[in-house]
Amino acid sequence: MWPPLKASDMTRADAPVTPPVVLTVAGSDSGGGAGIQADVKTIEACGGFGTSAITSVTAQNTTGVQGQHLLPIEQIEAQIEAVTGDFDVAAVKTGMLATREVIDLVADHAADLPNLVVDPVMVAASGDRLLAAEAEDAYETLIAEATVVTPNADEAAVLTGRDVDDPAAAERAGRDLVEMGADSALVKGGHVPGDAVVDTLVTEDGVTTFRHDRVDTEATHGSGCTLSSAIATQLAHGDDLPTAVGSSIDLLASAVRYNVDVGEGPGAVHHLVQTRNDAARHPTSEAVERAVSALVDADVSALVPERGMTVAGATPYAERPDAVAAVEGRITRTMDGVRPNRGVRFGASTTVARALLAAREHDPVVRFAVDCRLTDSVEGALASLDGTIASYNPNERPDRVSADAMTWGVGRAVETSKGTPVAVVGREGMGTGGRVTLLAESADDLVSRVETIHGTVEDSV
Repeated sequence: MWPPLKASDMTRADAPVTPPVVLTVAGSDSGGGAGIQADVKTIEACGGFGTSAITSVTAQNTTGVQGQHLLPIEQIEAQIEAVTGDFDVAAVKTGMLATREVIDLVADHAADLPNLVVDPVMVAASGDRLLAAEAEDAYETLIAEATVVTPNADEAAVLTGRDVDDPAAAERAGRDLVEMGADSALVKGGHVPGDAVVDTLVTEDGVTTFRHDRVDTEATHGSGCTLSSAIATQLAHGDDLPTAVGSSIDLLASAVRYNVDVGEGPGAVHHLVQTRNDAARHPTSEAVERAVSALVDADVSALVPERGMTVAGATPYAERPDAVAAVEGRITRTMDGVRPNRGVRFGASTTVARALLAAREHDPVVRFAVDCRLTDSVEGALASLDGTIASYNPNERPDRVSADAMTWGVGRAVETSKGTPVAVVGREGMGTGGRVTLLAESADDLVSRVETIHGTVEDSV
């Protein structure tokens, strides 16, 4: 229960926390997807305390920038000094600086701006210009003060004079930026064509590349702000640069995939995706536990494979098996019915978890799965379900595919079916080898499907 119950006549002791303070120097986005708004959301989501110095106020939404007003340079400086004069600032990031004068101002204060992450914002995702053209060359002074500078391919081309159209060119541009004085440069690959996005981190010590699958979406508003804010916050926590960059790129990849569909134009990235996902872990685990209890009470022995049955549930934004809760040691048949060998924990399943994640690649609303025994009677009972039944043949798996047969098969079945299937039959053989994977949006729906099949099988005996 929240808030917690407490005595009525008492004064409670406070319990203060001290998160690292992060300062963002950037413009305001009235649409909330980018700028200061995105920065503060991301800083707080990553465990920092967000402070700000607003450089410009924009009238902006998902369709574009309708207007902008630059604050007086004295007011921008007053904000920076107010924050740094009071707070123990652990990291700083810059975004929309708009003019040469603002860029020079931040450079002049660089000695008081630790872990400085410079995002050289020039153009909004909508294509609207956010930096005066004559101010582009002013960035060289600020870049020389940066812990890391984070241009996209277009910005890197402006700053270095190089076309950035592949990872090799990104590395060369990154080296140019380091030669300008930056401690490091992260040249982002989102604007470079290809099925994968390759981000290139260049330091004096070497080059690290971060590769992830491209998401088919135009809802990338705020992506650069989110990434640079996350990097600054991780540096404020004390992470080394490659760790800070890697974890921030992972956050952004999820934020882009699970973007926020708001407004008439392309939506914004989901700044709180990681926070929301972490908050859903306990409810997800409880849902799996309820499903297990229901299946034990129903004694679904006829559906339990020889190897045991796995019930799995994914958090809403799960991307890896460690975000999937499952029965540790599976549910097995006993003389007295079915019993789970141990409790539910995240990361307990590999095969079913990966199959569930494969299904979610094509329909992210699918969150729960269970593997059942495949027999003639079980397969016949699938017709009693309300929904599509799909199947796969593991012998058809291409040699180039490294995934196990079930992961490949479930993913392929969901991808090629008309509507997400409620059951996927794997035809490795009957009995021990074959399996039926049931899929559902909720644990209750999953239990209902298992009970429907079990009841049909029992009635046929």
